[in-house]
Amino acid sequence: MNVSTLIQNTSIKFGTSGARGLAEDFTPSVCAAFAMAFIEHGKRCGKFDLAQSCIAIGVDNRPSSYAMAQGVAAGLMAMGLDYEFQGVLPTPALAFSAMQQEQACIMITGSHIPFDRNGLKFYYPEGEITKFDEQEILNQNIETPHKLSDPELIDCELAKNTYINRYLNYFTDLDLTGKRIGVYTHSSAGRDLYLKLLQQFGATIVELGRSDTFVPIDTEAVSIEDQQTAKAWVNALNLDAIISTDGDGDRPLVADEFGNWLRGDVLGLIVSKYLKIEALSVPINCNSAIELSGAFQQVARTKIGSPFVIEAFSQLQNQYKVVAGFEANGGYLLASDIGEGGQFLSSLQTRDALLPILVVLAQLTKLSVSKMVANLPERFTTSGKIEHVTNKVGLAFLNKLQVDTNNTLTRLGIQHSVSEVYNTDGVRFVLSNSDIVHFRCSGNAPEMRCYVESDTKQSAEKLLQDVQKQLVVLLKER
Repeated sequence: MNVSTLIQNTSIKFGTSGARGLAEDFTPSVCAAFAMAFIEHGKRCGKFDLAQSCIAIGVDNRPSSYAMAQGVAAGLMAMGLDYEFQGVLPTPALAFSAMQQEQACIMITGSHIPFDRNGLKFYYPEGEITKFDEQEILNQNIETPHKLSDPELIDCELAKNTYINRYLNYFTDLDLTGKRIGVYTHSSAGRDLYLKLLQQFGATIVELGRSDTFVPIDTEAVSIEDQQTAKAWVNALNLDAIISTDGDGDRPLVADEFGNWLRGDVLGLIVSKYLKIEALSVPINCNSAIELSGAFQQVARTKIGSPFVIEAFSQLQNQYKVVAGFEANGGYLLASDIGEGGQFLSSLQTRDALLPILVVLAQLTKLSVSKMVANLPERFTTSGKIEHVTNKVGLAFLNKLQVDTNNTLTRLGIQHSVSEVYNTDGVRFVLSNSDIVHFRCSGNAPEMRCYVESDTKQSAEKLLQDVQKQLVVLLKER
């Protein structure tokens, strides 16, 4: 039976990054089948030497993740393969360590989606799998054993230490003495790692919001509660910044000294300028301040999802020495080795939260976080989502936008004419007043995503509020 057939009556599908679905659908057999199909495809493509392979496995803090890891391990054991369990850790920590060891790895995580869902992310020794790989994994014919083993998984800790040393070896001069940094740990897979690392830079660390239950943090749509809580924290505790990540540590959150959370693409722009990146690959929904900054020789715009950002790297690397990418969620992907001598940072072509966090903190001795933002072109983005929108309904709405554009936009309360249209991912309109409105179906959940951009924060927020209100009405008509 191929994997597609095995999961056809479940909620599981590949989204923008990895296979996602309801945790109850990731049975031991399904997890084993995905792991075995991943290995089988990699073997056929010559991705790694099975005779020398030991597959790394990691998990986030979701209640379902450990049992899923056992299913993955059981599938590997059924193929006669060894595995290393790296425990609870950030996805980029697992991926980086595995790449250094020339290993493949599998991360059990649902990233930022609700706790009743989960997922699998796959990496070959050279990095994150492609969309082609995803389809080939689904096409593999796999027979799982009638009875799977139920292995006990013991954390070997190697990947966490490798990841920490990556940053200690680059930020050798970082001294945060006198700075007060809040660390919103909630249920992040990297929470203990972040505390351990930041203490070595001399900052006064204030841990905030640790949770024993899983908290789904979406860095593209920070909750009203988290927005209000951040302001209360900085006021009460006199913090210079607050840092955090999503559940699996590949999307950063940084708040300034006033408790304002930075948008992920604004954070990515700050980081890219600091690292002197020559060419960028970013998704279509990222802030146009990237181009307006004039800091980069080329900016390639892609579909939303890290595999598409990575796909654009090869062409950029033919022309430029220092290439990177990031997403609107803040996840940063470094395509090139940077630095020299004692300060060297090797490439990591998967989303990472820790590099952007440390780049911001490295500038705190000279600039406040709010000043870093103020030095960028004034373009403001915000986003929202309409939940419980099936893919069928969402696609029908997007089609209506394209065939009956003016009427549909008018019904959404948009009065300005359209200057440009992009169909790279969903439908993105640049309006005659320079505002931007972008609609797309989520790749991970039954949702319609809406992104807007304007010249002021207030006008962006009002535009989003007005459009979403009318969007709910239109979607109900589908």
